[in-house]
Amino acid sequence: MPLKVAIQMDPIGPINIDADSTFRIAEEAQARGHELFYYTPDMLAYQEGRVTARGWPLTVRRVKGDHFSIGEMQEIDLADWDVVWLRQDPPFDMGYITTTHILERVHPDTLVVNDPFWVRNYPEKLLVLDFPDLTPPTTIARDLETLKAFKHKHGDIILKPLYGNGGAGVFRLDPNDRNLNSLHELFTGINREPLIAQKFLPDVSAGDKRVILVDGEPVGAINRVPAKGETRSNMHVGGRPEKVALTDRDHEICARIGPLLREKGQIFVGIDVIGGWLTEINVTSPTGIQELERFDGINIAEKIWQAIEARVA
Repeated sequence: MPLKVAIQMDPIGPINIDADSTFRIAEEAQARGHELFYYTPDMLAYQEGRVTARGWPLTVRRVKGDHFSIGEMQEIDLADWDVVWLRQDPPFDMGYITTTHILERVHPDTLVVNDPFWVRNYPEKLLVLDFPDLTPPTTIARDLETLKAFKHKHGDIILKPLYGNGGAGVFRLDPNDRNLNSLHELFTGINREPLIAQKFLPDVSAGDKRVILVDGEPVGAINRVPAKGETRSNMHVGGRPEKVALTDRDHEICARIGPLLREKGQIFVGIDVIGGWLTEINVTSPTGIQELERFDGINIAEKIWQAIEARVA
């Protein structure tokens, strides 16, 4: 059955069609006969009991430099649509959080993917706290003395913004590093949010595995290997994707977290695993579909849409 699908995303013009997961989701939806509508987060509104969006009918195609066409701008009532994709990138700030509150007004009669209530309550670096035995030692704090005590205990740590993304603002502080005070001063001067510190995992040199789960079930993984001289493995900062198989430990982790993700309507999720340790559960705007499809020859976007269509039916 054809569905009416609205996609809330960042501007579509600059995206890399060979890597962008939202483009692949839209491409597969179109191939399945679904109608597409595109709007940016600033065009979402609550109007006297109605949740509306101003945007454009969308057609996508895999042609670099000519990857989309849009119709005339129009305003739609999202209650009249079957599916809304929440796909803008973090940072997970109050603007992002407000969109989850507004979209919650139409969900689940209009299926919002992922469920906005639990996207708001399960940001990437906080949901892992429900599984302390699966994660490396972790501290979340704004207080400098607490962070100092964590570094003194573990020696070699990673320090990063709690609501950052794409590897931005991630620092490794080894036992000889003397920059914790300065970094704390820098971060606390920018915003009022806590920082997250985790024990450094040397296995990151061999890669940071991104495991994709669809409706709580693992469907494959890619390995992201840091560039030479770099701690971060994110592809946004030069990480190299490699083919990799799921291990028994990966399956163990997914078996623990999968039922919760499925129960809370987190249909498309990407988790990060380093050396057998779970470091993040990405529910806001996970990536990795296209790289995984190229490596494994599996149509991940099809599996995502099958899960959505089953829920709508």
